[in-house]
Amino acid sequence: MNRFQPTNACQQQALAESRAALPDDIVDFIQKIEGQPHPESQLISVLHKIQHHYGYLDRAHMDAVAHLLRVPAAKVSGVATFYHFFRLTPRGKYVISVCMGTACYVKGADKVLEKIREELGIDFGETTRDGLFSLEESRCLGCCGLAPVVVLDQVVHGKETPDGALAKVREVIAGGNGG
Repeated sequence: MNRFQPTNACQQQALAESRAALPDDIVDFIQKIEGQPHPESQLISVLHKIQHHYGYLDRAHMDAVAHLLRVPAAKVSGVATFYHFFRLTPRGKYVISVCMGTACYVKGADKVLEKIREELGIDFGETTRDGLFSLEESRCLGCCGLAPVVVLDQVVHGKETPDGALAKVREVIAGGNGG
């Protein structure tokens, strides 16, 4: 039986709601893989497509995927929470990534981080209430000679100081680009 051929009105409504929760291209992708052996093996690919579209995965997205792929919602949620590259909340307009690798930490990344935390009132993995900033931790950005390193809006800032990082954050708040 075709996965997209519901047998009763309740199933038809659930299918319609699941389709409505996702963009057409993702529903089409799921329909395409349904004819392949083990379509549930494409779960990570489906989640990547959703995150690429929305920037994160919310409960409605994951429930729709579970329904359309006919896998338990707990499995979808488990995959989304297990892999660090999936986000379950929207990211801020600007992402600040502070490298906490050994070289950066030894050179004062913890002090840089503390200044940013104090200014924004958020910790790693959080986003400011206004949706402007998200704070993320990096283990190594591969530029240890520039330690400590902060990436703000995809721009790498090396040999960063607490006051320098704070000035860049405040520049973004004031309407500059931080770069």
